[in-house]
Amino acid sequence: MTTITTSAAAAFRFDNSYARDLEGLYVPWKAAEVPEPKLIRLNRALADELGLDAQALDSPEGAQIFSGNKLPEGTATIAQAYAGHQFGGFSPQLGDGRALLLGEVVDRHGKRRDIAFKGSGRTPFSRGGDGKAALGPVLREYIIGEAMHALGIPTTRALAAVTTGEVVRRERNLPGAVLTRVAASHIRVGTFQFVTVRGDMPLLRKLADYTIDRHYPELRGQPDACLGLLKAVSERQAELIARWMNVGFIHGVMNTDNMTLSGETIDYGPCAFMDHYNPATVFSSIDEQGRYAYANQPPIANWNLARLAEALLPLFGEDQDKAVAQAMEVLEAFQARYQHYWLQGMRRKLGLRREEADDFALATDFLKTMEGQSVDFTQAFRHLSDAAEAADASREGWLRKLHADDAALDAWLPRWRARLNAEGIDPAQRAQAMRAVNPVYIPRNHKVEEALAAAVDLGDYTPFEKLLAVLQRPFDERIEFSAYAHPAPAGESAGYRTFCGT
Repeated sequence: MTTITTSAAAAFRFDNSYARDLEGLYVPWKAAEVPEPKLIRLNRALADELGLDAQALDSPEGAQIFSGNKLPEGTATIAQAYAGHQFGGFSPQLGDGRALLLGEVVDRHGKRRDIAFKGSGRTPFSRGGDGKAALGPVLREYIIGEAMHALGIPTTRALAAVTTGEVVRRERNLPGAVLTRVAASHIRVGTFQFVTVRGDMPLLRKLADYTIDRHYPELRGQPDACLGLLKAVSERQAELIARWMNVGFIHGVMNTDNMTLSGETIDYGPCAFMDHYNPATVFSSIDEQGRYAYANQPPIANWNLARLAEALLPLFGEDQDKAVAQAMEVLEAFQARYQHYWLQGMRRKLGLRREEADDFALATDFLKTMEGQSVDFTQAFRHLSDAAEAADASREGWLRKLHADDAALDAWLPRWRARLNAEGIDPAQRAQAMRAVNPVYIPRNHKVEEALAAAVDLGDYTPFEKLLAVLQRPFDERIEFSAYAHPAPAGESAGYRTFCGT
């Protein structure tokens, strides 16, 4: 790996505060050189947001940069250290086994952003792995991250994807690739766990202060700033998980090393969007007990926050009994905060303008109309938007066709219509507002797999590019993309599983 100064590289104005301020939480390391890097895709919109020269980077020189072969001046490539609870079991040392943080840039909006590699080779934290990434998982992360961004959900994003010219050995030989990921930061619950389990209180204080300065500057100088940090992270996670639930997203591996303190979604391994509504839906091949099933995501988020609370307790003050009581108060408030954000989202999805006492029951009862009938979650809300366009039942046909037995829907629809009519909003305006929050297009599992298979097996990126184009405008119905609005046939989607890969 060499350092270069060119028109493409010069735009990276790195200011590496993590490496500068948090010694002991990383190991300086270099990316493995790859034989034949080729740029698959540059996220030009994100590059512009970061203040980079997209035209210069969309080139063979960009491929050298995004593979790690040649890096801009100012990079300080490090492998970050963290611990984590993985499926409930604690590992005191995990860390970046196939990732490297290049450094931080301040974007056009004045926000500090991490730029990092995934798949850049072995590090001291690789634990026997090769540190590489296969092409399929790299493209999956690119697709899902961009879909989440377009849906308005806080997320890490892909800046670039390159193939390396290498073969990565998994169940079969696969083309190797490197993803360049952008994040508000990579500080995780597991980062705090790593420090606490080692009893390094000075470093724990520095990490907390750094996190506050970077993500919650309003807490600076407050006497209970670390308690405030726990509250603030809990609030952001409550809102984030509610947004996942509102669109049927299942993360698949909600370990504490995959929960960021910034409140962004991170690590798109065995993730997927739910087709047919079922609270017990699990896609991850390694989640045999359903720990991270769709309906379990809110309580698991709170469980992860409890682990953060344990790590922060020494900073709450000398009276640890008081500290525990303060932490418990935050944790016990999580369900109410989550429900607040979930219901806020559901009101928009149902077309409700006012807040009324029975809104929670109205929302949950609509979900119950779908249970046990293989009703598509995304289509149900989109067709409900169509139904709202008329003041009577004349536009309910498509919604009813989703239900094999619409008896429960027959009981629910009059309640919903009575609620809408009481608000006196023009039906066309209401339907338009609902369509702005109920997507037509999500990353349908069969379409994602179709795009990955074409790229990996045939070197054909056309389905990948077309899928990205569809997902970048998820709320705008376009006739030419009607095939992307439907789930796969039930027989084809039964038993669908996703895998960790990057």
